[in-house]
Amino acid sequence: MYTSYFSPATLTEALEMKADLGARARIIAGGTDLLLEIERGGRRTPDGYAPALIDLTRIPSLADIREADGRIHLGPLVTHNQAAASPLIVGKAFPLARACWEVGAPQIRNRATVAGNLITASPANDSIVPLLALDAAVTLTSAARGERTLPLADFMTAFRRVDLADDEILTDISLHALTENERGSFIKLGLRRAQAISVVSVAVTLRFADNSGGQVSSAKIALGAVTAVVTRASAAETFLAGKGLSNETIDETARLAVTAAHPIDDIRATAEYRRAMVEALTTRLLRQLRDGHERDGWPQKPVTLWGNTGGKWPVGGVASGRWQVAGESDPIRNTQYAIVNGQPVDLPIQMTLLDSLRAAGYVGVKEGCAEGECGACTVFLDGMAVMACLVPAERAAGSEIVTVEGLSDGEKLHPIQTALAASGGVQCGYCTPGFVMSGAKLLEESPHPSRDEATQALTGNLCRCTGYRKILDALVAAGTEQG
Repeated sequence: MYTSYFSPATLTEALEMKADLGARARIIAGGTDLLLEIERGGRRTPDGYAPALIDLTRIPSLADIREADGRIHLGPLVTHNQAAASPLIVGKAFPLARACWEVGAPQIRNRATVAGNLITASPANDSIVPLLALDAAVTLTSAARGERTLPLADFMTAFRRVDLADDEILTDISLHALTENERGSFIKLGLRRAQAISVVSVAVTLRFADNSGGQVSSAKIALGAVTAVVTRASAAETFLAGKGLSNETIDETARLAVTAAHPIDDIRATAEYRRAMVEALTTRLLRQLRDGHERDGWPQKPVTLWGNTGGKWPVGGVASGRWQVAGESDPIRNTQYAIVNGQPVDLPIQMTLLDSLRAAGYVGVKEGCAEGECGACTVFLDGMAVMACLVPAERAAGSEIVTVEGLSDGEKLHPIQTALAASGGVQCGYCTPGFVMSGAKLLEESPHPSRDEATQALTGNLCRCTGYRKILDALVAAGTEQG
């Protein structure tokens, strides 16, 4: 799967490792894209082998969000859940918050990073689109040459290609902080309500001549999933500048936005459909901004499923180290120490955390898809709900893990387990452990969840027997029964 795994404790150490290994190593933070690509034979080294992994998630201070000189800065470990829950980003970079909230499900957003989204560089990656509309820039750091900063548009060089040298690590993302006379938002079209890859996405930021929201002095319109790289609709931006948002102006702006789209036909949509949706979504978003409805439906407190951790990696102490596989000169370790359900356990390595836990006997953790789509493998890693199929087993070293086997108190079931049995929400049972884990974590952060919060919490869990109503009933009832 991967040849070696490294867990540096400092950024300096990580940079030295990257300089030493070069193209033979890949940086991993969330790994929600990278592990799947490696498993499918992608991201190979120049000589055709699977890469080594350098995991940054044990390094403190890389998950910080801060503001300085009118720019918002994101560290390379900032996750999509952090961005969606950050008052600073919601207040001053709402298009990014909205886009991050649309990524995957809570368990995915607890691991997937904004930086990883940029480096993967798929035009369908949601967070790239608002970042382009917010004049984002990236800082890349090399142990030998120091830092260099370049605009995001220059960083993305082609389809899934970025300007990142073999010895560099992306260490900062900066973006424009919207002022009082600026507003913006993001909208996407997917083939389902959650866990959907964008068919088309649009981000718009507008600067108004004054705080009344009348005349537009400048505009930025970014389009995702319609060209090989995320692009700006420059003709539409130029036309809109200096005009008010009348229906006629909005319609013409949207028509001009289509001129920036040169989509291809693929499995998700035809080129013709994408062009029509660029126009429709641009129109819808501009009308929302004109009428002040761009934040409609935004949750007052997004469901994160991260408990009391604050959602920042690393959680707790730092455990760093190096694990090798057969064929390399260093001593080989085949297991690692972790705390599972309160007990010390040696977990096998060189596999996903899902496979490792099952090999160690924790068979309540199920494999339904092995690509983060179904949620049957949901566990708590250092207090956060994650998909175990998308976490390297080595990441559990020194960490605390809770599986469904660890939720009950002896013979006493967890409230969500009791409620599921009472409501008839348990059907074939295969997906049930994942629902139990997501529900338990929601009850931890929202002891009396609303039905909407329950729905948010379970967007990453798939029931192949259907019947979500009883599962949602159980989650709401479990909160009611807690008093």
